[in-house]
Amino acid sequence: MPATVGRRADRLAPVRRAARRLDRRTAVRLGIVAAAVYAAWIAIGEFGRPYNFFDMKIYHGAMVWWASGNELYDFIAPDTTLGFTYPPFGGLVMLPMAHLPVGVAGWFNALGSTAALAVVLAGLLRPVVDRIGQPLWFTVAVAVPLAVAIEPVRETLGYGQVNLLLFALVMADLIGLRWRSRRGTRYRRDDGPLRRFVFSGVWAGAGIGLATSIKLTPALFIVYLLITRQWRAAATAVGTAIGVTLGMFTLAGTESRAYFTRVLWQTERVGAADMTPNQSLAGLLARLYDSIETPGLLWLAFAVLMLALGLSRAANARADGDELTAFTLVGLTTNVISPISWTHHLVWVIPAIVVLADAALRRREASRGPMQRSGAASYGGPPGVNGLRPPIWYPTMTGFRHAAAAVLLYLLFLVSPIWPYEHQLPEVSHYADGLFGALMENSLALALIVLVAALPWRPGAEPAFYADRLGRPDLVARR
Repeated sequence: MPATVGRRADRLAPVRRAARRLDRRTAVRLGIVAAAVYAAWIAIGEFGRPYNFFDMKIYHGAMVWWASGNELYDFIAPDTTLGFTYPPFGGLVMLPMAHLPVGVAGWFNALGSTAALAVVLAGLLRPVVDRIGQPLWFTVAVAVPLAVAIEPVRETLGYGQVNLLLFALVMADLIGLRWRSRRGTRYRRDDGPLRRFVFSGVWAGAGIGLATSIKLTPALFIVYLLITRQWRAAATAVGTAIGVTLGMFTLAGTESRAYFTRVLWQTERVGAADMTPNQSLAGLLARLYDSIETPGLLWLAFAVLMLALGLSRAANARADGDELTAFTLVGLTTNVISPISWTHHLVWVIPAIVVLADAALRRREASRGPMQRSGAASYGGPPGVNGLRPPIWYPTMTGFRHAAAAVLLYLLFLVSPIWPYEHQLPEVSHYADGLFGALMENSLALALIVLVAALPWRPGAEPAFYADRLGRPDLVARR
């Protein structure tokens, strides 16, 4: 009996050692997550601004005003010239906050937006972590605080904005398109109708339609779906947007008529074009001309150029099997060509950073894999020709420029150097701090333009889309 017990204990020893290693690994990962949260907290305190739900106070005041029987677009926030600028459906979605204190509404929005960000990051990072063998929970737990720390996200949460919720609606359609291209392989025949409907992806496009009904700028994604001949998703998006808008004419006809005939064209309601936080092409040109207003014809010419460039590169990215980069390019193009793109609108830099980082990983893996599998003795020649090992720097440096671009892009939006050089006409010229100050004040806008022109895509990164484009669903099943 003792010998039997001893043999059983010996057999259990590897299990115990594995459990101890697992516990240590989990403890290390939890420590890294805690360090990321603490670093994000410090960075927000260092580079962020005082946040008091400023925009949420405007939304809350407008909802209280509307719920009291007044006309929605007649509301002007106290001590400001600002009012409600979203379409009537946006007001209907926000209307329940009229029954909450403004601070509670702001925190509800912050928590909901952070949860939406976590879900989006899980969808973006899942293919990456599956390939490199990292747990999804750990990667997302680190990515969320790092994302919260950068300018667009911390401004969205601090001001009580809705950008992350709209971002999640659009990215939901990306996931829906991914599932639809797999032709139902994510569910079983005995699954219920709701699960079959969700994983079929036939609803793809509804998120873009809803986002367009809340804020008009996501409509560019409908244009993208049309030029890439994704007819079903485009029809769903258009039908959703039109249906919701017509429904609002029935529910709130006065507000709907006021918005589409008057409010939509009053661009001055949101602020002057040259204001520093407006990091669109229009804001860049206004500041470069040191003018409150954007030079109209020049802006139109460059906007059309950026629109054509962004949409053509997005279409090419999808044709090469990278729908994520295609969506990212469309989102970045929207930020560039919109007359007003406040810094909290620039959430599309998040997937841009993911794309750059993943491109670096893919290039590194591609450079190491073939040599390791073939046992190549020298770089550039057959195995064993001269007995020399490949240069040690080759796999290490491959992908370096993409990794460096991802890090620099993240640091730029973390530090956000526009604020130390913020100027306001007519009191202070935008050139008050010289050319370097002007460069810093426009740095985020310049980064967006460079991304639209140069963000790389990853051929075959979304093989389901690629197989669908080739009309070969059998390739999807084999993958």
